[in-house]
Amino acid sequence: MGNSFVRTAINRLFHVDIKDIMTGYRAFSYEFVKTFPVLSEGFEIETEMTIHAADKNLRIENVVVSYRDRPEGSVSKLRTFSDGIKVLRMIGRLFRTYRPLQYFGLLSAVLSLVSLGFVTPVIRDYMQTGLVDRFPTLIVCCFVFLTAIISFFAGMLLQTLSIKDRQEFEMWLHRAADRKKELMEHRI
Repeated sequence: MGNSFVRTAINRLFHVDIKDIMTGYRAFSYEFVKTFPVLSEGFEIETEMTIHAADKNLRIENVVVSYRDRPEGSVSKLRTFSDGIKVLRMIGRLFRTYRPLQYFGLLSAVLSLVSLGFVTPVIRDYMQTGLVDRFPTLIVCCFVFLTAIISFFAGMLLQTLSIKDRQEFEMWLHRAADRKKELMEHRI
């Protein structure tokens, strides 16, 4: 169930079609190995590798591995809930890193709705009486809405930096391919 939930989250958030995210079967290209920054330990590394490959438009092939019961007497290293929470936190961090406009845009939308929800009764009371009885609520709503605006623009700035990073990555790939070609020619 956890594997299915994580796979669905990654497929929807990062627009990929992964069939099985948690198996350890992986094959790496030269470009992937040279560009993957290993930042995590444990079971969340599969998530990190997959999202890195998806973000960098590296080829991903699905080879689904069939599961079977663990041999009698063996012990799993997996701690279902604590490792699952680590994987979900990793997805959240990578979503913020690789898709900042969507992440901060969603945060901005939630903050805007909260602000609107709490300011509506204040405005309604003002329209009826001409007085603002809940002045502290009005002030908090204004600050929450300002936070929503700041969040949205932070997402836009980070998205611009993310696009620039992808452009630089593509240029690095071309240089790495040229370097690999040179190395291969010198070996012949």
